Amino acid sequence: MLYIKNILYCSVTILCSAFSLNAHAQGVPNKELVTSNIIQEIRDFVETDIVRMAIANQNSKYASLDSQEIIELDEKWRTETKADTQPLISATLSNPLSAYLTRVQAHSLGLYSEIFAMDKHGLNVGQSNISSDYWQGDEDKFQKTYPIGARAIFIDEPEYHQETRTWRTQVNLSIPDTAEKKAIGAITVEVNLTELARRSY
Repeated sequence: MLYIKNILYCSVTILCSAFSLNAHAQGVPNKELVTSNIIQEIRDFVETDIVRMAIANQNSKYASLDSQEIIELDEKWRTETKADTQPLISATLSNPLSAYLTRVQAHSLGLYSEIFAMDKHGLNVGQSNISSDYWQGDEDKFQKTYPIGARAIFIDEPEYHQETRTWRTQVNLSIPDTAEKKAIGAITVEVNLTELARRSY
């Protein structure tokens, strides 16, 4: 009898999980909701003096960084996320670019859930939220934008955010210089697809 009960329990668990996954999948908003109008809206607040100047300054500051120094900075950031003293994190989150991106996120009224700009190495320059890492150079958000060219766009696959029960996707753009001839950095804007779908109907 116990054996049969265990089988029944496992069967019910599997069926419930399958139903949950199916319902979950059916509710996935398509990333095609991120239209050219949304891209242009992002470009409007990205291709500005405050963004370009902050990135240019960090590119100059870290001009001679080698790969080991980049890794050390990233490790320092990761260590600080678990420490009481956070000089690198505090300096980044309190700079003018971070303040600007935080305001942009707030004014979006829930459409943008995270924004961060990167320099030519893929290191964060400014961000609206604290992140788990400082270096994005080994990730698609950077590798499929900055090295590709001044106007590159990469929209990642949607992911489900369990805490808020919303679908999100990362819209990643190269940031061009003022002449729009070359990229000086990149930016990631996490778009709340659930909110975007709501506004589309």
